[in-house]
Amino acid sequence: MQTEAKVEHLKHILEEMKTVLVAYSGGADSTFLSVVAHEVLGSKMLAVLAYSPTYTPAERQEAEEIVHEIGFRYKAIESSEMDNADFVANPPERCYFCRMSLFAELKKIADEEGLAWIVDGMNYDDLTDYRPGRRAAEESGIRSPLVEAELTKEEIRQLSRDRGLPTWNKPASPCLASRIPYGTPVTLNTLQRIAEGEEFLHSLGLGQLRLRHHGDIARIEVDEQDMGILLKDDIRREIAQKLKSLGYKYVTLDLTGYRMGSLNVGIADAAQ
Repeated sequence: MQTEAKVEHLKHILEEMKTVLVAYSGGADSTFLSVVAHEVLGSKMLAVLAYSPTYTPAERQEAEEIVHEIGFRYKAIESSEMDNADFVANPPERCYFCRMSLFAELKKIADEEGLAWIVDGMNYDDLTDYRPGRRAAEESGIRSPLVEAELTKEEIRQLSRDRGLPTWNKPASPCLASRIPYGTPVTLNTLQRIAEGEEFLHSLGLGQLRLRHHGDIARIEVDEQDMGILLKDDIRREIAQKLKSLGYKYVTLDLTGYRMGSLNVGIADAAQ
């Protein structure tokens, strides 16, 4: 199916829903979905942004700026996943517990607002990755219109660019808990260390990156073309000094480079 045909299919799906609440994060996918839902449904859609310590203040600010720039209906709430012991324990199903908590809050808002459906920004490519949050969506009756329309990440980025959306080239940015190996508890202190460390690394001009937290070891993943920046003597020393000031004893560069879901490798190996 051609991309434009997929977009028409997406619009038809939303028209049939009639009223929707969009789980909005400010990322490329949920922003595109919110914009199309706004185009199709107008005031019969509501985007809900959940403030969470697993996301940086800068990401929250960017998400709000997009809302004000585009003008779709929106509501902000405080998330509650840190109150969930199952989430904090950080098992491989961490995202399932987080999503179940979020969807429970969104259902309350949908009922209050008289909205028939809750939708998320999962795209067609996401079906190939390990995503416990997908099971939570299915169990909670959440729909994924981008998946239903078979829209891929690349198509969503191009469509977003065509519409002039600032998120068209925004790097994927899953929650900060994804930097913590399964089995290591998720704490506010650890999340803050990761957030401050990544903010510092971005300030050096690095693009896509992750600061993986391994106890007293900080493992940095960057795109291969950015590795040379980190290896410059002055930059290397500055990074080491900064991350050690955050409590890390050792600072390492992953020579394999950035790759999405690198902490899921152990799950895949165990399944074989």
